[in-house]
Amino acid sequence: MASYSTNEFRKGLKVQIDGVPFQIIEMNFRKPGKGAALYECKMKNLIRGTVNDKTYRAGQSIEAADVSEFTAQFLYRQGTGYVFMNNEDYEQYELTEEQVGDVGQFIKEGLDCQLIVFNNNPIAVTAPNHVVLQVEYAEPTAKGNTATNVQKPVKLETGAEVAAPPFINIGDWIRVDTRTGEYIERTKAPE
Repeated sequence: MASYSTNEFRKGLKVQIDGVPFQIIEMNFRKPGKGAALYECKMKNLIRGTVNDKTYRAGQSIEAADVSEFTAQFLYRQGTGYVFMNNEDYEQYELTEEQVGDVGQFIKEGLDCQLIVFNNNPIAVTAPNHVVLQVEYAEPTAKGNTATNVQKPVKLETGAEVAAPPFINIGDWIRVDTRTGEYIERTKAPE
């Protein structure tokens, strides 16, 4: 199995500790007055989603994680699960609501996402940063309400609710940031 030495540590690197995949989300190099240099890492457990702090001395190594990431199309929801299909070999993977997380409220059938697989088991999904969705329901706006930064809740075709400006109406298409759940802009229907 491949491994990474401390001099190869960087943000985004996927490693395996005690058979569990982790991703380095932050790494700081520290050289104390005497002794070996230290690599202080914040590591995200890719299965549980928890974050741990680990410190390594210069020259140590960690096993590389057997993690693959590929583009997969969201097909449909099945009960509480989400079914995705690998765009290369058409193999299907099912993820739970916990694995999909908040991204689940912004994905619709046919959307391409990034699927992370560990030992041939799906563990996480990443949606595109921005998606275009149609507004299914929006409260009518009171005439003359032109105050700046006024927001109203709107319901999207996927069931998600976001805050949008008062000029957004039923049937409009809006761009939403899947990382924050925030309205970005009104746009045209996707082709």
